This record gives sequence, C-alpha cells and structure tokens, in this order.
Amino acid sequence: MTSSNRAERPSVAIAGAGLAGLCLAQCLVRAGIDVQVYEADPGPFVRPQGYRITVDEHGMAALRQSLPPALMTLALATAGEPGGYFRFTNNRLRDAVKLTFDAEPDGGRQMDRQILRSVLLVGLEDRVHYGKAAVGLEPVGRDELVLRFADETSVRASVVVGADGIGSALRHHILRGAEPVDTGMGGIYGRTKLVQEGANVLPDVLRKSGVLAIGETPGRAFFFTSMRFHEPPQDAFARLAPGRQVAAGDDYVMWGITLKDNEIPVNDNEADPVALRHLAERLASGFHPLVRRLISAADQDAALLTTFAVGQRPGTWALPRSTLIGDAVHAMPPFGAHGGNTALRDAALLGQRIAAACAGEISIESAISGYHHEMVRYAFKSVDTAAKMMHRLAGSGRFQQWLLLNMSPRLHRPTVTDAQ
Repeated sequence: MTSSNRAERPSVAIAGAGLAGLCLAQCLVRAGIDVQVYEADPGPFVRPQGYRITVDEHGMAALRQSLPPALMTLALATAGEPGGYFRFTNNRLRDAVKLTFDAEPDGGRQMDRQILRSVLLVGLEDRVHYGKAAVGLEPVGRDELVLRFADETSVRASVVVGADGIGSALRHHILRGAEPVDTGMGGIYGRTKLVQEGANVLPDVLRKSGVLAIGETPGRAFFFTSMRFHEPPQDAFARLAPGRQVAAGDDYVMWGITLKDNEIPVNDNEADPVALRHLAERLASGFHPLVRRLISAADQDAALLTTFAVGQRPGTWALPRSTLIGDAVHAMPPFGAHGGNTALRDAALLGQRIAAACAGEISIESAISGYHHEMVRYAFKSVDTAAKMMHRLAGSGRFQQWLLLNMSPRLHRPTVTDAQ
C-alpha cells in the first residue's frame, strides 16, 4: 500500500444490466465492493437481446477474473464445445477460406447471450433494479455523483458506470462529442431451431463451423452458425444453481443478413419480426437453398433489426469518477466477434482497477483514468478491425469481393451441395 493514497470503499452505480454491466457487478461483489445495477427494462428477459456470442480468449479470461468459480463452471456447462471452423464462402456455399480453431481448454466457446446473462445474474438478484432508465448524471461535491432516472427518482454513488449500450443516455454527460457514427449498413438476425421434425437442419460438415457467405451483390452477406449447448441450460441450472431463473435454451442456428442503407426498414410495420423475416427471404433469393431454408424455418417472433455503427475515439472525459464500458463507448460492427469480448474485457479491467483503489494502491480517479488509457488502446484497435472487415466482406468494394470469391483455388469445392 502506498502512503499517498487513501483506501476508499466506494459505492458504485452501474447503468445497464447487459453482459458488461453484470460482469462488472460480479467482479466488484467478488472484491467486496458495494455495487447496484439499474436497468431500463422492466425485467431480465422481456425482450430478445441477440443470440449466440463467440467468447474468445480475452472474453474467457475476463469471465474467469470476474466470476466466482461456481459461476464459471455454470457458464462453461451451458457453453458450446471448444474449437471448430469458420468458412468464408460464395453465395452458393463454396469455400473460399477455411479457418481452424483448436479445442484449447481456455480457448473460445460459443455462448448464448441470454443464458450467459442468466449466469451473470446469479447472486445479483437483490442488486439489480428494473424499470430504472438512466437519463442524467451530475456531480455533488468532490466525491459523489447523482444518477437520475426517467421515473424522476435518483441515487447517489461515488462512482457511476454507463453500461447502457450504443444508445447510452449517459454518454454525453461523461464523454462529450463521442457519438457513434452510422455506417449506412445494418442487419437482420434470426434464430432457427437446430432440430426440426426429427432432423438436423444443418449438414454434419457444418456441425462446428460458422459460415460467412458473400453475395454477388455488393453489400450483401449471410452469416450462420449453430449454438449447441454442452448441457441443456435448464439442467445445468438445476444442478449448479437450483432455484435460479434461466432463460429457455434449445439448440439453434443463429443467422444474419446484411442490409444496405436503402434497405433498412424505417417504420414499425416494416420492422416487426414477421416482416423482417420476409425481407430476409427476399434478399437471400440468390443464395444456396440451405440459406433460404434457414430463413423460412426460423422462429416466427425471433427476427431482430440492427444498424451498424462505429464508435469514435474518446476526447475529454468530463467527470473523473464516472466512465463507460461496452457499446456505450466503443460501438463496432458485428464482424470478427469483437464487440461482446471487448465489453467483457472492459468489465474485468475496470473492476480490478476499482478494487485496487479500495485496497489503497491508487486513488479512485487514478483507477478510472488508468482504465481509460488501457481500454482505448485495445478497444479501438478492435473497432478499426471490425470496421475494416465489414467494408472488405460486406461493403461496396467490387474488386475486393471479386478477389475473395474468384481467386481462391478452393472455390470448386462445395461446402454443401445443392441437394443438402
């Protein structure tokens, strides 16, 4: 312990109970720090918030650092198998590039967002407050902040963290002039049950493979991969966290198709799940029959619309005892599986920094500024990588698209035949 810093036991308020906010809360509780989480939604599972996420080595390390061992065991029990493949193909599912991922014990795993959120909520039930949409933040004195909510209530805390996503209401209070930039692209996501009428909807060759199929039209791409739980989530929770709430979980195929700016629905009728699925079917008309079957057999109410944005590098942080994590600070397109992993990494890093301040090793202000310095370095490297990948694989560059799909010697080898 240094003599220049006074150990402090801060109260931490987190706005947003997504993966990053809950992971941070778990990390702080594990360190014995008072933390409360405020979520705008009226309950934990009132709306879909995406489907499968690839948790890479950085995300896995963040979870291990943040969760008690019992919850890490639960997370792994409900994850997919380690290892697998990723294929870049043309629209007829003929291989251009195939990447192999070894089945390392600490390597990446497929996880379902809602199930992982169920895991992260275990033990936090009394600390998560629903129906609390954060709308404002202001300092009170030197060591305290007031967090205000849409219902005209407020709370005081010595540290406030905005984990309220890409549309963060706190961002302009904490980090002015850093609104995400719209890329002019978007996507429709859907979910299709893996087993239908007693048969698997994917051929065995794709059992452990993700696929990004590049369309013939610039700006068009279709992604799909399966989420196969190592153990049914309900069984894993009954065994490892009895009595705790868990979202429903059956094996499924997650898919998504990119949209150009003039194709993105602009009103509610065009953006309801049924209309989105029909739009996806029309846009995928030139793809392999398997792609079209995945869309037509999808869950009727599961289609989601999202627009792709790119976060801007932070300038001046306005309040030294507040910060942002996840999409609230570094939004990025969903290419390369960087977004969720970077958010988990933020949570673990910030939690460790605040814990160091509680131990008297550094001040709260130094803990947060140190987090800013390190987070910007790795997070915006991921932002740049994701943005470049989006433009390369699904943007308007005809030459790059032609090069990928026509110069590979493997393209004569079909991943899936037209009959499959």
